[in-house]
Amino acid sequence: MGRGRRTEDGRRETIEGRRETGDGRRETIEGRRETGDGRRETEDGRQETKDGRLETGDWRLETGDWKLMTKTQTMEQFKFEKLIIWQKAMDLGEDIDKMADAFPLKEKFNLTSQIRRASDSIALNISEGSIGQSNPEQFKFMGYSIRSLAEVVTCLFKAKRRLYITDEQFQPYYLQAHTLMNMMIAFRNNLK
Repeated sequence: MGRGRRTEDGRRETIEGRRETGDGRRETIEGRRETGDGRRETEDGRQETKDGRLETGDWRLETGDWKLMTKTQTMEQFKFEKLIIWQKAMDLGEDIDKMADAFPLKEKFNLTSQIRRASDSIALNISEGSIGQSNPEQFKFMGYSIRSLAEVVTCLFKAKRRLYITDEQFQPYYLQAHTLMNMMIAFRNNLK
């Protein structure tokens, strides 16, 4: 622990003013306890990191007005997260990704890659166009999203023709894409 003196209650105190607490931790002058891993415990039981951020108990670190969120927490922070077309595009992208796992290995760098990139591009362009953009700029990015969705549909037809998916597997994806296409076109038309 270093050099120091004994306090009235028998605890050792270092030159820096830290006192032993009896449980292997040290208490600072401000009443915070050091935990041994470089963190300090505040009076209310929260842990403070070396750089002064506080843990809130649910794995977040508070830094002034900002809070770093964990992967288990969801919070709508961006405008596009509220858009139903973005949510549906995200769902379609995940569904297509799972479906493409069944494609043959010879398609790994061709159709599999193409359909995955196109399906991901739908939501990516919706979000990119919605962040602080003017209506004409958002209109342009919606056009990119619509084109990416058309590309996904064409890839679905190719997968069906090549017998990588059955007609029964094709139909739900086709209907999902058709519904999303109509919603995206209506959304874009309202931007004019």
